[in-house]
Amino acid sequence: MRIHHAAPATDRYRHVRTGILTAFCWISLWPGTSFSAEAADPDSPQTRQWDFDGAAPGSLPGSFTIGTLFDGRPAGEWKILLTDRAKSPSQVLAQLLNKGADQTYKILLIEGTETTDIDVEVSYFAVAGKADVGGGLLWHATDDRNYYLLRASLVEQKIRLYRVVKGMQQIVKQIDRRLPASGWHTLRIVQRGCEIKALYDNAVLFRVCDQTFSNGRIGLWTKSDAVTYFDDLVLRLLD
Repeated sequence: MRIHHAAPATDRYRHVRTGILTAFCWISLWPGTSFSAEAADPDSPQTRQWDFDGAAPGSLPGSFTIGTLFDGRPAGEWKILLTDRAKSPSQVLAQLLNKGADQTYKILLIEGTETTDIDVEVSYFAVAGKADVGGGLLWHATDDRNYYLLRASLVEQKIRLYRVVKGMQQIVKQIDRRLPASGWHTLRIVQRGCEIKALYDNAVLFRVCDQTFSNGRIGLWTKSDAVTYFDDLVLRLLD
């Protein structure tokens, strides 16, 4: 596998102290059916957060690597973008390449995020697209051909959980859901052992058990011609 390394910039996340509140949050987070911003402690050493506001526009944080398409080209045009559409002003991480075949997957992996039990979320803004509109969150990626993916497609009005093995998608679970055509929306995954809980805009979609991948990196994903902004990526490691 070949991975294209982007130009280094500031990787804005925080590693700070934990406390009793954090331990309580990890216990209470899994059984609940919804999530609020107050449910997790952003000041925990087990929490990493990227708001993309400290990096130079046009660059990528140094730990972010772009995957490779089957023909050897970089898997998308990923860069920090200054925009008044940012969820947390004033920058986003954008996938801007607005062309690609139906099965062209634009993938970005984050080095140093190998995890087993995990709580990860990201907000996305579907900017444009015809063949596909939306985006995805991936985790337990061993490389850009093997990973789990939670994907929202406005074209299909579906949310799907995939395991991607050697670049081939296998549907683990899918639901039909009315997906808004505008605004920011959140994809979130909580996984302990084989049990995977998927959430969309803080509402639980489903729970499934799958043991294909037990460890790996997190990342972001778009398909075909979708132009998508991402913001406020949060990774929480679960004890």
